[in-house]
Amino acid sequence: MLTPSDLLRLPFTPDLTEGGIAHTIRSLPHLPQMEGSLFDLLRRRVAGAAVELAFRRYLSEQGIPYDVRGALPFTAPDRYDVVLGGRRCDLHSFLIKDRAQIVDMRKSPGVLLRAPALIPSDYHAAEGFSDHDLYLFAFLAGLTASSLEELKKVQEAGQPTYFLHALPETWARPQAWTPLGPLTLKSEADEAMTVELTGQAEGREFLSCTLELPPRTRILVRESFFTLTSVHIQRMFEGRLGIHSPRRKETHIIHWHEWGNLWVYGMEIVLAGYVARSDFRRRANPVQAGARVFQYRQTPEKHLAMPIADLNPLSELLTQVRAWEAEKAQS
Repeated sequence: MLTPSDLLRLPFTPDLTEGGIAHTIRSLPHLPQMEGSLFDLLRRRVAGAAVELAFRRYLSEQGIPYDVRGALPFTAPDRYDVVLGGRRCDLHSFLIKDRAQIVDMRKSPGVLLRAPALIPSDYHAAEGFSDHDLYLFAFLAGLTASSLEELKKVQEAGQPTYFLHALPETWARPQAWTPLGPLTLKSEADEAMTVELTGQAEGREFLSCTLELPPRTRILVRESFFTLTSVHIQRMFEGRLGIHSPRRKETHIIHWHEWGNLWVYGMEIVLAGYVARSDFRRRANPVQAGARVFQYRQTPEKHLAMPIADLNPLSELLTQVRAWEAEKAQS
């Protein structure tokens, strides 16, 4: 059973958000059709990837040997898990955005012991996992800026932003695998702007290009995109940006309100504890979709849950890994 002293508190640095965004952008071609607020879901993916990076950084700093292995099942080609002592660590993290909750968890991290350790029911039931796999749980205290008022405040404070537009299914996952281009871009901005396009090339590998778009001038994109998943700009502007595909005989127009800020303003990460997948199955109880829990005002789907307080301390796992690796080195 966990105590407050078992919780591992890690500092949050801006490079974690940068890494989380880069991972999320690369994963866009593999994401299923999402329901709900697209940008809220993408920010949560950014937060999750940032926590993964922080966890690996912590292991390296502590001298804990680990491997990284492609996640299972094969339907998650963009995910990689840490392997400790030969056991896959499936890290589930939760972004806590409520200011009152953030104050509480930073002042008294023990409040997290009353939270549930949540796993989506469909995810837990999926094939390809082992009962020896470990579920790890973490919390990220961090704010987001999505409304115009919030964006104004962060810009006045000189805080970073990352404005993204995600292309619709017909561009991001077209039925016919043929080039979209040569693409052309034009904006209604009064000033030159830097634009980054991301998608996939002919071999389905990640493709990105950055170009300078003059004001109210059409320019040609030289890279051959077979899918286009996102457009990134460095600052908001009043007006539209258009992308024309001669192959699709279509111009996709992005209006000013269709950009979302993916930046997560993280403050602190708390690594809570772990449990073997087999033990979680035996001890967890169902949580219906729409239930109010510490992490969500309404859970987005059906989950299984056990108390965070009933997890095993991560320090015990890391001690076991050190001992196991030392024994293996001597044999």
